Amino acid sequence: MTDVPLEHVHVAPDEGADGEPAPAVFVLHGRGADEEDLLPVAAELPDELHVVSLRAPDPLQGGYTWYELDLSAGGLESSQPDAADFRRSLDLIVESVEAAVDAYGLDADRIGLLGFSQGAITSLSLLLEDPDRYAWVVALHGYLPESHGDLDPDGIEGKPVFVGAGAGDRVIPDERTNAAVERLEEVDAAVSHGSFPGGHGIGPQELEAVVEFVASRV
Repeated sequence: MTDVPLEHVHVAPDEGADGEPAPAVFVLHGRGADEEDLLPVAAELPDELHVVSLRAPDPLQGGYTWYELDLSAGGLESSQPDAADFRRSLDLIVESVEAAVDAYGLDADRIGLLGFSQGAITSLSLLLEDPDRYAWVVALHGYLPESHGDLDPDGIEGKPVFVGAGAGDRVIPDERTNAAVERLEEVDAAVSHGSFPGGHGIGPQELEAVVEFVASRV
């Protein structure tokens, strides 16, 4: 076992890096899933990447969640992260990234995030809190929470971000994803955006776009 605070799966690159620090992607699953859920997606990414797929801290319906939902503004389509839960998970992820860099010999200057749904919301928030920590971010079927919507940090300019949405997504409607894209563009991140067929899931066209984006950054 390692000293990484969050339970996780680590998949080392197919080829060794001759003792040199190697790039990595940290994978953040959605609500009710677990650290195994997005491994098939991560398996399609470039072979030279370490994959560290983290498990959210709280059990939920056979899986795990990063935070409970604040539904005070209405239904699911208007939900926000519970503030206390969200803060705890953001801090746990940062601590886990730092610990995994040491545990697995990762290159701290070539760390990417890939998140889906709650994991995408979390990934975008982590980026805006500390852009220099991450080389790139993939955020699929998520939004930018109100707690982070006004952040304009140094280092965000030109940061590569891929934002994916589902044209038929009823869990996180396209307009919430579009609002995140608009805000990221306002702070001058280098945003790529796609709306893909289907609902709240990653289809083949979206996966192809993600792989192409990551391959161009590794």
